[in-house]
Amino acid sequence: MSADTLIQVENLQKYYKGGEIKALDGVNADIRRGKVVVVIGPSGSGKSTFLRCLNLLEIPTGGTIRLDGTDITDPKNDINLYRQRMGMVFQHFNLFPHMTILKNMTLAPVKLLHRSQAEAEKKAMELLARVGLADRANSYPSQLSGGQKQRVAIVRALMMEPEVMLFDEPTSALDPEMVGEVLEVMRDLAKDGMTMVVVTHEMGFAKEVANHVMFMADGKLLEEGSPEEIFSHPRNPRLQDFLAKVL
Repeated sequence: MSADTLIQVENLQKYYKGGEIKALDGVNADIRRGKVVVVIGPSGSGKSTFLRCLNLLEIPTGGTIRLDGTDITDPKNDINLYRQRMGMVFQHFNLFPHMTILKNMTLAPVKLLHRSQAEAEKKAMELLARVGLADRANSYPSQLSGGQKQRVAIVRALMMEPEVMLFDEPTSALDPEMVGEVLEVMRDLAKDGMTMVVVTHEMGFAKEVANHVMFMADGKLLEEGSPEEIFSHPRNPRLQDFLAKVL
């Protein structure tokens, strides 16, 4: 495992119904520090399952996942400690509806990282300012648009100072005019050198921001490479067919 590899995935399998359904069927991947890896593919190809296995929200049927050289699939390791090092942003924002935006953001760092309330609030306000939402700190999630909620969900994950951010189709539940504001925040994160794994249907984002693109279908990683290789010179027939439909 090279020094610049943050997450190494070997022969990852996730089966359902006693092996009838192979959601992941022997996936190997290296996620390097400071790089943006974008995972594309048709619905049902295993993209989201792959992402959810990375922080063991789904428990793999087989294979290993190493974070910084430690096998996090080993039951002896405390997965919660490793999860704190991975921020996760879902399609649906998962904000606590009864808490203000500021409270949503400070809850975990105060509880899990033992930050003082004042310290957590200072950082939360800095992050909210960065995504243009400082004036909404005392609002409740119901008072925000979908795009604003997703921007809050991203900076809430950043409050835990993760080493890698995992995005599971972060724009698919948004109205089209709100997609851009969320992708803009993700672009800024990429520029800052945040390691990111992004499952998305936004091919423009994949072309522009990704360092590495993975194409999945039927639970397998069929092709991977630079955006130029994947989008301009696809070799796998399934990938060629997929791109013909989405581009």
